[in-house]
Formats: sequence, structure tokens, C-alpha cells
Amino acid sequence: MADYLVQFGLPVWLAYGGVALMQCLILLTIMMFAAATFTWMERKVSGRIQDRLGPTRVGGRFGWLQSPADGIKLLCKEDLMPAQADKILFRLAPYISFCASFCVFLALPFSNGWVAQQLNVAAFFILAIAGLEVFGVITAGYASASKWSLYGAMREAAQVVSYEVPFGICVLIPVMVAGTLDLVAIGNMQQGWGINWMIFHSPFMFVTFFIYLTCAVASTNRAPFDLAEAESELVAGFLTEYSGFRWSVFFMAEYGSMTAVSGLAAILFLGGWHGPIPIADLLGLTYSNHAILGWFGELLGACNFLFKAFLGVTFMMWLRWTLPRLRIDQVMTTCLKYCIPLAAAMFVGVMLWTYALPGGILPRKTPMAAVAEAPAWTTVETPGGDRP
Repeated sequence: MADYLVQFGLPVWLAYGGVALMQCLILLTIMMFAAATFTWMERKVSGRIQDRLGPTRVGGRFGWLQSPADGIKLLCKEDLMPAQADKILFRLAPYISFCASFCVFLALPFSNGWVAQQLNVAAFFILAIAGLEVFGVITAGYASASKWSLYGAMREAAQVVSYEVPFGICVLIPVMVAGTLDLVAIGNMQQGWGINWMIFHSPFMFVTFFIYLTCAVASTNRAPFDLAEAESELVAGFLTEYSGFRWSVFFMAEYGSMTAVSGLAAILFLGGWHGPIPIADLLGLTYSNHAILGWFGELLGACNFLFKAFLGVTFMMWLRWTLPRLRIDQVMTTCLKYCIPLAAAMFVGVMLWTYALPGGILPRKTPMAAVAEAPAWTTVETPGGDRP
């Protein structure tokens, strides 16, 4: 879009700066809306699981205005800080976690070409940035001058660092099959019918998907892996001394991370923005027919992607309200004795399967052909770095 604006005489710096600002505002709006929606949804899910109705008063029968009411309440709360706290780090910690969670969306494609910044190393970028969120937690625990906060931060550090290993292996497996780190190319390789999705590439990939889900839940500090803020042991963990708006920033970062890892799972394993039935192709919603039809096809793909991410977040909520919290030794045992060996075994299995059947059970598009599927008005880089 920036190149398009430059053609009308707009200065290059202004065109690129304006587009970057617009993209950030759009992604921030999506992230805030997702946090508000999932807040309401978690209340309803927990209510149904506990044989309750959840919010039914604020905003009508279904409590639609419960999330805005919660937001106003948090903004109006007094913002307290312990006397012995490190004032700079205490204020900075929530925004470290939020920025790390937000930056993941910069390289996460919502549809073919609908991505803030298409990178040929997008999968690596997301892994690197997502791992920075724990620094906000560690900073909060250290700066709070509370032993409960420090204990929670230490638990979070040990847990996240441990689960990053199998999590990274699970991301590496579909990347190895696709032959590229470009998430747009990986998504386009799975177009067509649902059998083309990466999860059906081999039996090993199916197991890898569930290992990925386990590691994703642990990496986002969700129950049953929420030891960093275990109420029965640590009051509220690293959040003990936080209140008001700063507490809500941590809250938004958590839901943003849940959405991001669910979206990444959709791209790597569940066809990305492609549905089980190629409705866009069957209806002719492609750029080869008309630009407007192609735009509607991309919109349909974005809806597919968001629905899959929504299902992933719902699954995490379901786990939280049905499973008891694990002990710290059980959490580390799950990672070191089960997730890492299983992920390594799946890596070897997929490697051998790919060597025997390069296209999996059914033939797929090559990475180069998948990249070529991007619309002509987007800036696309091939896995080798050359522009088409």
C-alpha cells in the first residue's frame, strides 16, 4: 500500500510511516477487541461448566456489556505501588509483556496477503518475540519487592524456558515439511480441501499438533500450568502487587498471547485461512476473476482464520475450568520427560516420512508455487529472498 501511495506523489517516509501507523492501530484494535470478547466468553464458559449462566445483567440477557464495565472499573481503580518497589521497573513491566504479545501479530497473516509485515522468516520471528513476554513477568516479580511476586516470576521463568524447547520443535516440524519459514507460503501450501491440511500430512504430524497445544498452554501460563499466579500458594504470584490499569495490561497480554499461539497453530497445522471446503475457489472469489471478488475471497479466508483461532482459545478456557492445577514438579516432568522426547521423536518420524513421501499422503503445492499464489499488489519474498 505504501508503494501505491508513493505513486501519487506522497513522500516515501510519510507513506511508509502512515501505513505502519495504520497497521499498528488496526492490530491494536483487534487485540483489544479480542481481549474484551474473550473476557466475556471466559465468564460464560466457566459459568456453563459450573452449571451457571454467567453474566446476564449488564447489557441484556447475555451480558454483552460486562467487558466494557470491567474495563471502566479497572480504569477507575486506585493504582497502588509498594513503598519498596523499584518504581521504574514496576511501571515498565506490564508494557514489556504487552509489547511482546502485540509484536507477534505483526508477522501473523490473517489471510493470503493480509499481513502487516510479510517476512520470509516469520515463524522464527514469532518464536523469538513470543519468548520475550516472560521478561515482563520476571521484571514484575523482581520490582514488586514481594516474595510472592518473586516466587511466581521464578516459576514462570523456569516453566517458559523449559517449554520453549518442545514448542520450538513442534513449530520446526511443519516448517521442515513446507521447506520455508514464510507463514503465507505455509498457509498457501494447504489450500484446497481439508485433507490437504498439514495435520493430515502424516500420523506423526497429528501427534505433533497435540504436543504443540500442550506447550502452547504452558507457554501462555494458562491452567493447568498457571503456577506463576497460583492463588492457593502465592496469593496472585507476580500480579500480587498490581491493580487497576497495570493489571489489565498484563491481562490483555495474556489473551493476546492465547490468540497468537492459536492463530499460529491454525496456520501451521489447520490450513491457515483455508476452510475444509474451498468455497472461495468454488464460487470464483479469486483475483484471476476480478480484484473485488479476490478481496471478498481474502475476507472469507480471514474469517476462517479467526474462527480457528477462536476455537483454540475456547479449548484453553475449557482446560482451565475442567482440569486441576499441576504441581511444579509435575509441570517440569511433563516437559522434560514427555514433551521434549516426544517432540524429538515426531521430528525424526516426520523427517523419515517426508523423505519417503515428499508430498505426504496427497500431493501439495511446493513452497515456490505457494508464494506465487499471493496477490500481485502485495510485497512478497520467496524463501530464497528473491522477489518475483
